[in-house]
Amino acid sequence: QVQLVESGGGLVQAGGSLRLSCVVSGGTFSSYDMGWFRQIPGSEREFVAAINRVGRITYSTTSVKGRFTISRDNAKNTVFLQMNSLEPEDTAVYYCAASRGFGLSTARATYAYWGQGTQVTVSS
Repeated sequence: QVQLVESGGGLVQAGGSLRLSCVVSGGTFSSYDMGWFRQIPGSEREFVAAINRVGRITYSTTSVKGRFTISRDNAKNTVFLQMNSLEPEDTAVYYCAASRGFGLSTARATYAYWGQGTQVTVSS
C-alpha cells in the first residue's frame, strides 16, 4: 500500500519561507511523477507544482512561479516544496500526490495516491 506523509507546514508571516516534505512508502518512488496541490475550505483542490520521475522536468502554476520550487530526492523517497516570499493568499492545506501516468499533469484525476495534507497559514 502506497502511503504519502507530508510535513513542514505551519504559521509564517508574509514574506517568510517554509519547506514542505512528503515521504512516500510502500511503492517505487522513482516510478511516480509527483505533484503538490492545495485547498482552502469551500474551494476545489488546485494544482501547485509537479516534477517528473527523474527530477529533470518541473512545472508550476503561474501564481507561484519564481516563489515556489519543487524538487525530489529519489534516494530518500521524498519530494519537497520550497516556498519563499509567502503571501496570505498561499494559506491552504497542502497535499502531495503521486502519479503513474505519462507526462506531467495538473489534473487531480491523474494522481492515484494522496497524502493527508499539511496546513500552511500565512499571516499579513
